[in-house]
Amino acid sequence: QVQLVESGGGLVQPGGSLRLSCAASGSIFSIMRWYRQAPGKERGMVAVITSRATNYADSVKGRFTISRAENTMYLQMNSLKPEDTAVYYCYAFGVAGGYWGQGTQVTVSS
Repeated sequence: QVQLVESGGGLVQPGGSLRLSCAASGSIFSIMRWYRQAPGKERGMVAVITSRATNYADSVKGRFTISRAENTMYLQMNSLKPEDTAVYYCYAFGVAGGYWGQGTQVTVSS
């Protein structure tokens, strides 16, 4: 049974940092991504990591860093802005298909 469990969200002041984690189990995943969805907006990709490369949305380049250790994916978020407020979801794709986590709320506010 495939499971993706996110953690690390919360409330942070502008300019602060948070580290999200996504613990994946039940399969082997070749591609892992972070997405986010703000109220009233579509879900959009934030960052992706494969065995060869990482890539980021323009809005987070230079502030966010995606990494992976075995089947746990991380998103280090620095210099957070109010517009980063959203529910953050992890997505993993592997031999069994694609799977989503349940999401974790990140709120950037003073």
